Amino acid sequence: MLLFTDVPPPPPTVEAVVVEAARLPPAPTDAAFAVVTVDGGTVAASSRVDEALTLVPGVQLFRRTSSVASNPTTQGMTVRAIAGSGAGRALVTLDGVPQHDPFGGWVLWSGLPPAGIEGALVVRGAGAGPYGAGALTGTIQLAERTRVSPGGEYELFAGERGLAGGSLAFAAGDLMVVGAAQASDGWIPVGAGRGAADAPLAFEASSLALRWSPEWSGGDLSLRLAGYREARESGLVGASSSATGVSASATLTGASPGIGNEWRLQAWARSSDFENSSAAVGAGRAFTTPASEQFATPAIGLGFNAALRHSTGDGGWELGADVRYADGETRERFRYMAGAFTRGRVAGGSQYVAGVYGEAWRVSGDWLLTGGVRLDRWASFDGERVERDLATSATTLDLKPHDADGWQPTARAGVRRDLGEGFLRAAAYAGFRPPTLNELHRPFRVGNDITEANAGLEPEVLYGLELGFGGEGTVNWSATLFANRLEGAVTNVTIGVGPGIIPALPAGGFIPAGGVLRQRQNAGDVDAWGLEADLGWTVSDRLRLKLSGAWTRAEVDGGSAAPQLTGLRPAQTPELAISAEAVWTPLAPLTLRLAVRHEGDRFDDDLNTRALSAATSADLRADWRLTPAVDLYLSAENITDAAVETAQTFDGIESYDQPRTVRIGVVWRP
Repeated sequence: MLLFTDVPPPPPTVEAVVVEAARLPPAPTDAAFAVVTVDGGTVAASSRVDEALTLVPGVQLFRRTSSVASNPTTQGMTVRAIAGSGAGRALVTLDGVPQHDPFGGWVLWSGLPPAGIEGALVVRGAGAGPYGAGALTGTIQLAERTRVSPGGEYELFAGERGLAGGSLAFAAGDLMVVGAAQASDGWIPVGAGRGAADAPLAFEASSLALRWSPEWSGGDLSLRLAGYREARESGLVGASSSATGVSASATLTGASPGIGNEWRLQAWARSSDFENSSAAVGAGRAFTTPASEQFATPAIGLGFNAALRHSTGDGGWELGADVRYADGETRERFRYMAGAFTRGRVAGGSQYVAGVYGEAWRVSGDWLLTGGVRLDRWASFDGERVERDLATSATTLDLKPHDADGWQPTARAGVRRDLGEGFLRAAAYAGFRPPTLNELHRPFRVGNDITEANAGLEPEVLYGLELGFGGEGTVNWSATLFANRLEGAVTNVTIGVGPGIIPALPAGGFIPAGGVLRQRQNAGDVDAWGLEADLGWTVSDRLRLKLSGAWTRAEVDGGSAAPQLTGLRPAQTPELAISAEAVWTPLAPLTLRLAVRHEGDRFDDDLNTRALSAATSADLRADWRLTPAVDLYLSAENITDAAVETAQTFDGIESYDQPRTVRIGVVWRP
């Protein structure tokens, strides 16, 4: 396990208000697996939490853009670069509560502002045992803020292209309140070939979270209520999206003598809605035409989990169970003709996954041994897709897919040997991810590209092995060799190229010129192996350095399901990712921070015909402690104004990530 403290903490105030969050201590078993800590300093210096997390090589959203510019449907996160997915192949939790949208599986990062997060634990590799369904390539365990200055903490910032925002965090008694808001006029992503159809990626978002942790004689209790809203333009005239959601959770943790000396009970509920309008691009990108209007996607998620842990000086065990339920549907209008939408669609369903697990560990001298098993029951049911003619109300399509269910066993095991100032470890694991309601039931369109749903999808399953070694001291370093096999990978598979009618699917449909038709399929398997390495060096009290890299060789075996993909690299999967960080305090009140990211080329499509070039970008930030209560900062994201290619259409039009963006901010701690 490799831990970094990237940014020196601010000078201590006279006192801090602490509002504890009910949570179990970190599992002793984590030391046997590939774990990286992202501390609160790194999070606080980033404009978005997902940007802080992607400084860990291999951790990525589906596309290269951060959540500042990406559509909510692509904000799912993957921990190890095996194969990207809009729904994400990693489980993201906040103090144990899953943060995924109940309909789409993506994570709305606007609801998790940096002001409310005090750190994260990234566990690479499938997370059987306590982490459950969705922890296919890893787990990201976010920890909510617990400490704040007595008068609170308040931030305001402004920057180029209309960038403005702020955050607040304060405590009153047993109540912690965190809020944030941000807006930007954005940038036009298309470079060469830009036309009147192209528009900026404007964006605005806000969130508010309240956590009440009253004193309770039986242990720790936390009640949390949160909400978020975001609205964004999608880079084309007439294309936009918005998302809203609220969540509530109750967590009880405690310690007691008897069969188990630590325990947790947790229940949560989440409600969300999503709207998305897409547009078709006309000849020469001179105009757009409405293509679809997803005017509502109401969804609800419910969950419960329990854990009982018994720890002794030389070992222990943990038993637990969890259940998650989701229900939702998409409501939309499509088939735009003669100035109006002519068809309506309602599609959705319900699903649940429930599991039990047991895990044990043993410490013997310099050895740590751990192993666990898990059994889950999953089901998708009450699915439907109904399409009607809006003028006559006549039904044009009525699909009622069969209910599906099954049992899925998984397991993990690890061993670690401490070698004085170093260590050696090995692990094996299996995990699975059921397809989301979005993947099962919702078709969508981006520009002229159309992707169809597939109600017959089966869960993905991953098996993996890894071997790691490293050293701990003034220089912390680690290296991990891994080999994974992802079976039944859910992939957007190309079926046909426009223009023309594609009758291959029940819904059929016309594909415009410059567009392709894809469908989500369990497109064979993905074999991936590679090397991850991390190095952290505390040069002095004033200078700290960090270098991380991941090289991954991933290849699709399409088998009989998708033979055309055999031998190709999965879409949105880079072979190489490197990040470097330097934090320097040349003067007592001044801290400089430089973060550099490099990523090798990747492909925007399953057939590897749309190559996205390798890219390197750098962010620079300077913090100046003006007074004990006031900090000023100046930051420049993508300071070299590098052209970071993020997407490419069938006809070769390229899109790019954020250009250089300078912002200035002030943080006040009265």
